Amino acid sequence: MSKSHDITRRTALGLGIVATASAASGVLGSTPASAHGRAHPGAGAGPAGPGPGHPGRPHLAAAVEREFAADTTTVLRNPLNGWALYGSSAPPANYWTQYDDVPLPDGTTVTVSDHASVMYMRVSWTILEPSEGVYGWDTNAAFAGILAEARRRGLRLAFRVVVDSRDKSSDFTPAWVRAAGAAGYETQTGSKTVWSPYPDDPVFQAKYAAFVAAFGKQYDDPATTDFIDGYGLGKWGEGHSMLYQDAANREPVFDWIIDLYQEHFTRVPLALNYHRMIGGPKDWGTPDPESERMLDGAYEKGYVLRHDAFGMTTYYADWEKSMAAKWRYRRPIIMEGGWVTAQHDVTQDPRGYVTTADVRQGEFDDSVEAHVNMMDLRNGEALSWFAAQTFPLTQRFDAEGGYRLHPSRVVVPGSASAGATVDVTHEWTNTGWGYLPDNLPVWNGKYKAAVALLRADGSVAGTFVDTASDPSTWLKGSPTSYAFRPSLAGVAAGAYRWGIAIVDTTAGNAPGIELGARGTQQAGWLVVGDVTIA
Repeated sequence: MSKSHDITRRTALGLGIVATASAASGVLGSTPASAHGRAHPGAGAGPAGPGPGHPGRPHLAAAVEREFAADTTTVLRNPLNGWALYGSSAPPANYWTQYDDVPLPDGTTVTVSDHASVMYMRVSWTILEPSEGVYGWDTNAAFAGILAEARRRGLRLAFRVVVDSRDKSSDFTPAWVRAAGAAGYETQTGSKTVWSPYPDDPVFQAKYAAFVAAFGKQYDDPATTDFIDGYGLGKWGEGHSMLYQDAANREPVFDWIIDLYQEHFTRVPLALNYHRMIGGPKDWGTPDPESERMLDGAYEKGYVLRHDAFGMTTYYADWEKSMAAKWRYRRPIIMEGGWVTAQHDVTQDPRGYVTTADVRQGEFDDSVEAHVNMMDLRNGEALSWFAAQTFPLTQRFDAEGGYRLHPSRVVVPGSASAGATVDVTHEWTNTGWGYLPDNLPVWNGKYKAAVALLRADGSVAGTFVDTASDPSTWLKGSPTSYAFRPSLAGVAAGAYRWGIAIVDTTAGNAPGIELGARGTQQAGWLVVGDVTIA
């Protein structure tokens, strides 16, 4: 059975892989050896590689120990983690090129999409279903094109579907919904008259439910979709300034849409803005007394937290900070900054902002306090994160933000008999302030630590999952160690390399999380050392 406990001895900064040897596998605190590694059951110095084992107990071969140093510079593209690059359903011609070959302060360049994990898009229902049963991902060339290019660049997708047309220059709910008899209201955006449905109208609900079913069929795939904002009602889709036919329907509508998205997104995480006026008629004020209870209900069901006003001192205040603290390490938090620096007077912020760099610092400070997993590269703001004054913050988030996991110490046998049961010890360290949210119901503990026997050609001869490992509990400052005893049954005799990874048990136990470790990787497995199966 696996067990966990904290290990206090740390790997020296700057080392790559350091090897030590112990007399029996699974024993911690062994004596350091050369960086090439030795395995010897009490023998003197000898060549790197496995020792002769233990007579009469061949499965207790000499152990090889590896210590891996943290890699704090490589940008890791992991689920619900890292930077979200904001897209557009009607992208300008230079959408991608504006983010390619961006100069950095040191004279090098970066492609911004390489720095991100996700492309996030707010998109109208009208774009997604212009005619009933006809979907934009099939028929809208601009929309489908930007998604295809995002996927080609290795970005997963994320969406918020907006139905409220207020403050928009066109209707965000398709005209055919209104024509079908949905009740709604008109508002003015400049010279434009736009229409929005009442969210408690039964025609709207029936048509929208059918759309969400199709939307889920298309995008409820964790291989392509990172998360979905599973609400999207209210002004800007943020859940506030809500207008109903009957104000008493506030909570029934909230429950309806939360349950609707959860019915159709069973594998991809859903997010919800922790707004103090959620589902209510106001856009701001003293926190609504029902908001926290309603939000807590959604988060208990498995929704993740997001907020759209980081860095805005007035709108991201004590109530918002307390919500983030309450759910820390129970649900991940997605950050979005609130200030639009090209349009807003940022000097009105109580923190005394003057420059865009000041705003970025405020957003970063709020993100640190909230222990966010994700930060934003919004349209109009993204390039400012790569300027001389702000790029150090970007680098800090790369190094410290979200979750960055690596096996800080691994003990495996250097040789074993075919079919033997062997002892493996593995210690994990998180150098990020966030956490891997494997406790989400839609993930259901699918990520596990595992070791593998790798052939010379990189193929896997055997994978051994430590089912007791729980990456959602690996927090910064608390290394966690496990010991388990896999059976090598079914693995042919031969020479192999041990590898270690965090695997996705729903994807054939393939490595599912990029590791923040220095060392050699082989097909997603971090190489630990050689082993002979006899």
